[in-house]
Amino acid sequence: MIGAFISGCGALELSADEEAFFRDAQPWGLILFARNIDNRKQIGELTARFRELVDRQDAPVLIDQEGGRVQRMGPPEWRNYPAGRAYAAIYELDSLTGLSATRLVYRLLAKDLFEVGINVDCVPVLDVPQPGSHKIIGDRAYGRNPEQVALLGRAAAQGLMDGGVLPIIKHIPGHGRAFSDSHLELPVVDAPHHELEQVDFAPFAALADIPMAMTAHVVYSAIDDEVPCTLSAKVIDSVVRKQIGFDGLLMSDDLSMKALDASLASVVGDLSNFRSSMHARGELALKAGCDVLLHCNGNMEEMRQVADAAGTLKGTAAKRAGRALSFLRKPDEFDVAEAERVLDSMMAIV
Repeated sequence: MIGAFISGCGALELSADEEAFFRDAQPWGLILFARNIDNRKQIGELTARFRELVDRQDAPVLIDQEGGRVQRMGPPEWRNYPAGRAYAAIYELDSLTGLSATRLVYRLLAKDLFEVGINVDCVPVLDVPQPGSHKIIGDRAYGRNPEQVALLGRAAAQGLMDGGVLPIIKHIPGHGRAFSDSHLELPVVDAPHHELEQVDFAPFAALADIPMAMTAHVVYSAIDDEVPCTLSAKVIDSVVRKQIGFDGLLMSDDLSMKALDASLASVVGDLSNFRSSMHARGELALKAGCDVLLHCNGNMEEMRQVADAAGTLKGTAAKRAGRALSFLRKPDEFDVAEAERVLDSMMAIV
């Protein structure tokens, strides 16, 4: 049986405790961070060992490899990639060239990932920053126009899929208007519903066919003024599933982020019926409509709590997970030298 969660790990190699945990709890996937990255051989061995433990050769191994300041694999072992703003700059000079360059560079990025056994990348970022919003999105965005963000996001997703790597659209239904960083505190967005629909939700609606999405730990007061999307059945049902029309696999953003700290008291009050606040986060996220829980920090005790809350991947969530993995394919052939030339020209813009 497969667990309805994605877990991190602590270091460059799996510890004996982690190996026993993965073998027993059977997480749907693994997510890697800089603490897990050294060189090609090491990552290849780590991803292969995880898949051996869960006995699934297509088991998802995820990473946040956007480029710019969100890039877990970097020099000297791997190329530097630009942040979203570089793609936007080319697009705004020549839209067709911008789209072509974006797809080609993400195809090159996918090659780096595929070679070491990583088959899921947590991009594209479809958030649309607004004046005065927090810099946590900032230059990660593909622009400030929702149509442009959607078009460049589509090109990025296609480049990844051409290279045998699945994309995840994030942070649904939109983090760009937030005035704080959800890693540290809970952002509250007070914009009216019609404005959110026209700007924030629009890129996600345009890419609703992408097989996976990650939630935003953001409160949208016009829809649910108490809890963020990740824990809100109102937002997930009425906005993510119905208004945006996303019917793929919905995963929470990292449950260990501090944005969820303040939410628990308003939703649960007394935590005595839960094993822990981490267990509560997981249970509430699934109840709200997330299909899979994401936990990133590698803390073993928290990992056990999330696994317990997650239970088994089943029903509609299991069907969505299976459908997502059905999009995996062997990489298409492409001109590596041309892709590297385009990348070099883009890096000159950054």
